Amino acid sequence: MHIFDTSIVEQIEMKLIRPSQFSIRDKFNDHQEIESLIVSIKEHGLLQAILIRPYQNSFEIVAGHRRFHACKSLRWRHIPCKIRELSDKQAFEIQITENIQRKSMNSLEEAEAFRKYVQDLGWGGITELSRKIGKSEEYVSHRIQLLKLPQDVKEKIMLNKLSTSQALELTNLTHERVIQFSNHIIENELTIRQIRKVKTVFSKEKIAQSENIFNNIITSKNIKTLKITKKTSLALKITLARLDILIEEVQLTFEPEQSSDIISFLMDLRLKIHSLIDDTIRFRNLKTSKTSRYLK
Repeated sequence: MHIFDTSIVEQIEMKLIRPSQFSIRDKFNDHQEIESLIVSIKEHGLLQAILIRPYQNSFEIVAGHRRFHACKSLRWRHIPCKIRELSDKQAFEIQITENIQRKSMNSLEEAEAFRKYVQDLGWGGITELSRKIGKSEEYVSHRIQLLKLPQDVKEKIMLNKLSTSQALELTNLTHERVIQFSNHIIENELTIRQIRKVKTVFSKEKIAQSENIFNNIITSKNIKTLKITKKTSLALKITLARLDILIEEVQLTFEPEQSSDIISFLMDLRLKIHSLIDDTIRFRNLKTSKTSRYLK
């Protein structure tokens, strides 16, 4: 922000200062942050004055809301302030810039602030805003796109269950697909590359009608599981075939009174192998059913 600084630094009475009318941060982590600030201010004092501007018959906070509330909790009567004449637009730009530089906003708070600047208040387009805050146009437009997502998906972003990059991959899907897809991403810990691969196949008709397409959609983790279970099933079937050959050999080479015990033993093994094959199929189906449910 290239603003000619004509500010004055003074101690101002707390009761003369009011919060910004354009507050751009949510109160998601306010309590924890303010408690931490209170401890720091008790020990070291207020290291940086808050920025305020004259507004009507009092002053309005431009930057330093949490410092202000921390000092208020400590029952300070006065607080060090940098006072500057600023328009609404300038004050809002400073708030956004400061919070971005401090990395104190999450991606949804940034998105709300960008939309308010560009759409609600009409102070400039994405190009102007990106230049003011030192970010690319793509960065600003992508953040605004996040606001199209359903509320429960936004909550997943707030709780860090979905990263911003993962969430951006959902913005061009239908509402129902976004919900299903977001759960699938979280459950299977999909990478961006895997998400894009799923979306590519997902956009085609008759998804999951063939095993090849299905294998392209499921995660690499599930693909490996399928390969191992198929190999396991094949190995068990080979063992079963070899047992059948052994049983036949016993029947041909042993007398009936001699063969009954060994055939009984081999038949028991045969049943156990059949049971293992069934277990292998159940295990494979369990591992792939999550993806199957998602495709329905």
